[in-house]
Amino acid sequence: MGAHLSEVEVAVIGAGAAGIGAARTLRERGVSFVLLEASHRIGGRGYTELVGQGQPFDLGCHWLHSASLNPFTRIADQLGFEYDRSGFSRRLHFGDRWANEAEQQDYSDFFDRNFAAAHRAAAEGRDVAVAEVTERESRWTPMLDYVVSLMYSVNSDQVSVHDVHNYNDTDENWRVKQGYGALIARFAADLPVELNCAVKRIDWSGRSITIETVNGSITARKVIIAVSTGILGGGDIRFEPALPAWKQEAIAALALGNHNRICLVFDGNVFGDDYPESATVMAGESEPMGLRIRPFGYDYVVGVTGGRFADWLERAGVEASADLLKEQLAKVVGWPAANKAVRHVVTAWRGDPWIKGAYSAAQPGHGLARGTLAEPLDDRLFFAGEATSIAFYATAHGAYLTGIAAAGRAVAALSGASSWPSRAGAPT
Repeated sequence: MGAHLSEVEVAVIGAGAAGIGAARTLRERGVSFVLLEASHRIGGRGYTELVGQGQPFDLGCHWLHSASLNPFTRIADQLGFEYDRSGFSRRLHFGDRWANEAEQQDYSDFFDRNFAAAHRAAAEGRDVAVAEVTERESRWTPMLDYVVSLMYSVNSDQVSVHDVHNYNDTDENWRVKQGYGALIARFAADLPVELNCAVKRIDWSGRSITIETVNGSITARKVIIAVSTGILGGGDIRFEPALPAWKQEAIAALALGNHNRICLVFDGNVFGDDYPESATVMAGESEPMGLRIRPFGYDYVVGVTGGRFADWLERAGVEASADLLKEQLAKVVGWPAANKAVRHVVTAWRGDPWIKGAYSAAQPGHGLARGTLAEPLDDRLFFAGEATSIAFYATAHGAYLTGIAAAGRAVAALSGASSWPSRAGAPT
């Protein structure tokens, strides 16, 4: 690590969307900083790969959620990225036929009624699991639980109704044609970042903070910690002194679930001119699976999994994931077309050593943990990331906004303006 990076006013740990938001804010404020990233790339859980010539595939975040409130929508416009406004589809396929109009309406009513029940429970002050307040004996319960596993990356018995209630959903969910991960990477391309620079220890016992990395040590006055709760909860970064118990409890209460994306790549359009662009297959005892067929006209199909099933399938391996998607796709388009896949790409977010999962969910009984995790320590350690966002958790833009906010608090603290009420557990 270069000597010019050994002493800074603020060290930002993690170059995902939160760290990017923090670093850009510090640069705009004229504050000296260093941006440290353990991985070989920036973007965190925003990552786009090309699976064919001119065919980007998002391995991580891929929706501009609450798009009219999402700062990345404006950034996409500025950088010339395109997006599709068609949003989510509730179209169902039972394995041998499409749901009819009455069945689609029945499912839609069930979905809306049960999410309303979760909102109502939270508004009444109950901090219970989504599963506790939703219908468990309906034919549509597996579909509800599948959707929950995608939205929160955990199962319906593992997420508090407060997460449902607190999310600011404008029902505008738009896909980025060139890739959301590519958008984030382009936006951050001019930021100075130290890659392959995992932080091992943060010593905040003295007046200055020492950050020990695999490439050397840095001294900073303030530190913005923008890594996942998978990293914080896994002990990958050692804090001296240890984080106070209330902070550790908040980290544990916001553990990461899992959400993986499976991509079958084809050599051209093997489906003909009349193919469904999206469907969720709900067949027999199989876990439901949502499909996107040739999004943006790209020659691939995407299937998505979440929660415990995503963990199980990730452990089963890449081939098992690809085979399952092929089976589900065949129910919709037939085996002759499904069998023409020439390669596959499968994510494994639980196994990513620099993240260790997909995104956070507030466990039942801990619906207020996001605010607790966001609290600074001694106006020197500041926390950012999707897990600290109350209204936009589990999203890239939620993480980005928390990075901006954490940087603002750090700058205020540099000038001696305390930005948050003190709490027991910080060193004095």
